[in-house]
Amino acid sequence: MLKRLAISNYALIDTLDISFSNELNILTGETGAGKSIILGALSLILGQRAEGKYFFNQQKKCVIEGTFLVNGFHLNDFFEENDLDYELETVLRREISSDGKSRAFINDTPVNLVILKKLGEKLIDIHSQHATLEINDEDFQLLVIDTIAGNKDLLENYNLTYKLYRHTQSKLKELISQSEQSKSDLDYFQFQFDELEKANLAEDEQTQLEQEQDVLTHAEEIKRSLLGAIGILGEQDPAVINQLKEAALSLGAAEKYNPEIKELHERLTSSLIEVKDILSEIERIEQHSSVDEARLEDVNQRLDTLYSLQKKHRVSSNLELIDLRNTLSDKLNSILFADEDIEKLKNELDSINSKLGELAEQLYRSRISSIPRVEENIKGTLHQVGMPNAVLQISHERLDVGKFDLNGTDQIRFLFSANKGQAPLPMNKVASGGELSRLMLSIKSLVAVHTSLPTIIFDEIDTGISGEVALKVGNIMEKLSENMQVIAITHLPQIAARGKAHYTVYKDEQTDITHTNIRQISSDERVMELAKMLSGNNPGESAILNAKELLN
Repeated sequence: MLKRLAISNYALIDTLDISFSNELNILTGETGAGKSIILGALSLILGQRAEGKYFFNQQKKCVIEGTFLVNGFHLNDFFEENDLDYELETVLRREISSDGKSRAFINDTPVNLVILKKLGEKLIDIHSQHATLEINDEDFQLLVIDTIAGNKDLLENYNLTYKLYRHTQSKLKELISQSEQSKSDLDYFQFQFDELEKANLAEDEQTQLEQEQDVLTHAEEIKRSLLGAIGILGEQDPAVINQLKEAALSLGAAEKYNPEIKELHERLTSSLIEVKDILSEIERIEQHSSVDEARLEDVNQRLDTLYSLQKKHRVSSNLELIDLRNTLSDKLNSILFADEDIEKLKNELDSINSKLGELAEQLYRSRISSIPRVEENIKGTLHQVGMPNAVLQISHERLDVGKFDLNGTDQIRFLFSANKGQAPLPMNKVASGGELSRLMLSIKSLVAVHTSLPTIIFDEIDTGISGEVALKVGNIMEKLSENMQVIAITHLPQIAARGKAHYTVYKDEQTDITHTNIRQISSDERVMELAKMLSGNNPGESAILNAKELLN
């Protein structure tokens, strides 16, 4: 329930801070005093978008804060799912700067408007005089039946299954379309795959062949260079190796006289061994080097094949060709096994369809059994609010066999008659504004008993009623407040008199700038407030007596 509402810098409100009763709260005031402004501010902490032009002072930010008692309303899971701190006194806050930038908080944790709105819908139901329009909406009418029938969990299960059903339908349709298209491309894919498979591709083959091609192309030049090196190192006179040997012998003869020469002798000996080894390697390479025109031709042809495939498929390496071959292989497999996948998905869809049908049937039976109870309860409440001959008849039809929509297979329609001998018809054709208000109150009263919603707000839904009927509407609201918090904005003293806490909304014009404020009034002040509602700003003795009678 809403425990406290604080508003700063919104519309005609500079600052406002008010606490509410947990029963029936009444808000009254002259037309234009700002009752709906307060409700508009409240809607901001329930997730509605704001506009800067509604600020009291454009140079300051607007801050609206509501404190809610949430214990006992099964909201723990919501807080856990959204990673929010669960507190028995939960604070919702909006801060809106004059440039339109907005921040929202739940228990000081920043949240987006979607989360704020979801929580707001679990805390307060605002019913305005314009909300009677939704009574003609078939989705709203079906929601009423489901609420009374207690179909929340069943309907959620059906909705999830229906969405899965539609998703699987779409997936099957797409798979069939892809299969038909792929079958037309089968020969083309097979030709491409066979060509790449026949090429027997290897990831590093191109690099190795290009290196071998380079060697074979320059074979004569390589052989000449190797023979020249062999001659210099070991064959020509004087050969490098022979000269190194002589130098080593000279150093060997002198090393016994000088330790430094010994080290140089050892280094030269090591160099001689290394040069001999190099000569041996050069001779080995030279012996295996030859001009092989046939092999060069094979290498060139193989490279031409690889280059041609890469150009054809617009890639630049063997690795990309191998990836393409694997992709084609997957496509071919998917085409070959598509019929199996389609059959499997059809079986899956049949299973989902069967489950959907079972859930739809459960919803149907639950709704059908609840309709008489809804009709009887609303008829009883309408009788209490001065409509003894009113009848609400709920017509029911089902979709054709095998057809489903998001809420099942049922089509619900509320038909209404306010007078004897008048056949029930759609409400927008037969009900007046006052009749619609009382009918909506009757429906809301019934729904409220079957939900755990903490608070309901009635914003001037008393349009078109007065006198004894207004008194009975007030009694209904008072009874409703036994199970939940009720806040009623009203112009009717008969309704205002039923409140446990009464607040007056007024314009303060003592300064240069008019602003809206609110205060809770005492018992004596309530008498005068009701008397003014009965007869105007200067009530007489009879109006005061009537006000006292209403309060008693």
